[in-house]
Amino acid sequence: MSWRTIVVSPHFDDAAMSVAGVLARDEGSSVIVTVLGGAAAERESAWDRLCGFGSAEETARERLAEDARACEVLGADQVALDYPDVPARALPLPGLTDFLAANVTPDTRVLVPMGIGNADHEAVRDRALDALRGLGAGEVLAYADLPYASAAREWGTPGAADALADRRPVLALAERHRLRPEPPVRLSEREWALKRRAVLSYASQIAPLACEYGEFVAMPGPLQHELLWTLEEEGAEPDSR
Repeated sequence: MSWRTIVVSPHFDDAAMSVAGVLARDEGSSVIVTVLGGAAAERESAWDRLCGFGSAEETARERLAEDARACEVLGADQVALDYPDVPARALPLPGLTDFLAANVTPDTRVLVPMGIGNADHEAVRDRALDALRGLGAGEVLAYADLPYASAAREWGTPGAADALADRRPVLALAERHRLRPEPPVRLSEREWALKRRAVLSYASQIAPLACEYGEFVAMPGPLQHELLWTLEEEGAEPDSR
């Protein structure tokens, strides 16, 4: 299978939350590959219990089903790697390396999380970028992690990228890559309706996230905005666009 766009999603809901609008505007085929898509080896986490799950196995099974519904809404293929939802820095993630090596071509656009607000996202980002080195992907972009990035007061304004520029994950990435913010994406009502359907597919996550981020699925609301940075490795010829 050859996909135009590969979205690397640390957890099951990250891609839909962060780039559903971007995918809606993509005319090519796409796949969402969730890295931490397996059951934890130990008991369910405190977050899983807050979401109403009774075991690690139930968490993985139900969240996989939620993700399948969201991917169907977005018209994206679903791939879930069998890594447990534990701190990602403790995992080698060879399956992510193998997946990218088998599927990235010069025509592929790869979206990775920026890592804002979540250490697992940053770890997955770094592993994905290490795996992409030398594969010759057509375009590599980082996306602002939602709902975490929406905590910035400037979120949803033209100054959002500047406001996030001094966050530690962004600074760390800027040491190894040139970062070029893309024009912010503001979803139309039709696009937001589609994204909202996808996000609501992750029913187990809505109430716990709302406790921290308020009415994040409201219209208008923070998820109506999305932000990407194009990444260029230091030492590479700058993109002339």
